[in-house]
Parts: sequence; structure tokens; C-alpha cells
Amino acid sequence: MDWLPGPHQRIFALMQKIRDFIKIKIIEHKENLDPSSPRDYIDSFLIEMGEEEDKESGFDLDCLVFCTMDLFGAGTETTTTTLHWGLLYMILYPDIQERVQAEIDAVIGSSRQPSVTDRENMPYTDAVIHEIQRMGNIVPLNVIRMTTKDTILDKYTIPKGTIILATLNSVLHDESMWETPHSFNPQHFLDQEGKFRKREAFLPFSAGKRVCIGEQLARMELFLFFTSLLQRFSFSAPPGEQPTLEFTLGAMRSPKPYRLCAVAR
Repeated sequence: MDWLPGPHQRIFALMQKIRDFIKIKIIEHKENLDPSSPRDYIDSFLIEMGEEEDKESGFDLDCLVFCTMDLFGAGTETTTTTLHWGLLYMILYPDIQERVQAEIDAVIGSSRQPSVTDRENMPYTDAVIHEIQRMGNIVPLNVIRMTTKDTILDKYTIPKGTIILATLNSVLHDESMWETPHSFNPQHFLDQEGKFRKREAFLPFSAGKRVCIGEQLARMELFLFFTSLLQRFSFSAPPGEQPTLEFTLGAMRSPKPYRLCAVAR
């Protein structure tokens, strides 16, 4: 891929620019690091790493660069794509949009910005965001992994060094786990009393030791951006247009471009 011409070369070039930027920031952090007062993720990583790099444990500078890049990825493109799906579903399901806005009005009101602490008091909005992630399914093939040792999974033996693609799509739409697996239904995440409930099959960030490093950041961003948008605007399709749920599959599963009207509330 490094040698083949094509649009992917621009992606590689941009990724290299991000890596170079992160390396500069790491150098700056090392120059004025105070182990007793970490300022951010890079400081915390450097403190844990200590004076010597340890590639076996994962605490080395290359790992720090790629982990920081993961935070950029989780906090930008994935969140943006999920919000694209979210606004599309709000257009297609105006009754759900109105119910989310009613909860926003009751808990947050219109005079202040949403806060992460509001989420625990907004089970319906939280359920809608989770359902957007489930149905949006933006990384259906997960991220490529490799076995570090010979592994036995059920009745299968997976040799060391095997490339693994875990299809999250099969879990997020498992007919044995979801009441209406192929329909947009926030009730999947609400109990009979209307309280938010976790679901074992909700794995958009994967699972285990290699779960997405930016999961918590992405969750906070999704809640803050989604509630802020619906607090200020009502969304609908332009007159005479009806967006579809058709998608394009590239680095992510994204909705096809659509137009919307945002009307101030």
C-alpha cells in the first residue's frame, strides 16, 4: 500500500503529520514533566514508563504515539460519523427527537450548556445515543488484531500471529440478544420503569484488554454534542426530500450525504 498510487496516499501523509505533531508534544512534555502533577494523558504515560522504555509491557514511546493517535481517532472521525447517523435518525423519527428534547428541557433547560453529569438523569437520551451507536455500527469489522500466542476459542485453535477480524455487526444485530435487532428502538436500553439498562451485546467499542482506548472520551463527546444540538435546534428533512439509511463503507460505515434543516428552538 505504501507504493501503490491512489487516494489512500493522502491518508498516509496526514497520519504521518499527526504522528510528527504528537512526537513534538511528547518532547515538550518530557522537558518540563512534573511526576507529582501530571497534566494530561502524555504526562501520565511518561510517568508510568519511567526512565527506560519497556516494549514488552507496552510502555515505550512508539506505543505512546499510537495510543495518542487512537485518542484523536476516537475523538474526531468516529464521533463525527456517529453524530451524522444520530441526526439522520432524528430526522427519520421526529417523535423520538421530540421526546429527547422534552427530557433536555426538563433536566437542563435552555439557559445553560449540558454537562456530563446530566447524563445519569437523562435515561431516555442516553438510550437514544446508545441505539444510534448500535444501528450506526460505524466500525462493523472492528480493528485488526493479532494473536500474541496460540489460543483456543471454543473448539477452534488460533495459532500465534493470526490476524483477527471480529465482526461487531454480528453482535450489535444478534437476533438472540435484541428484541428488534434491525429496527431503531431506544427501548432496547430502558427497563420497564424507564431507567437506563446496560446490554451485554452492546460492544461498539469492542471488548477486553484491547477495547477502544478512547471509549470514555467518545461517550462524553457524543452526549455533550448530541444534547447541545437538540437543545438548540430541531432537525428535519428539507421539503420534498426523504433521507435514506443507505451507507458507504470505507474506513467507517457512514451514511450517504444528506441535507437537513436546523430550526432554532
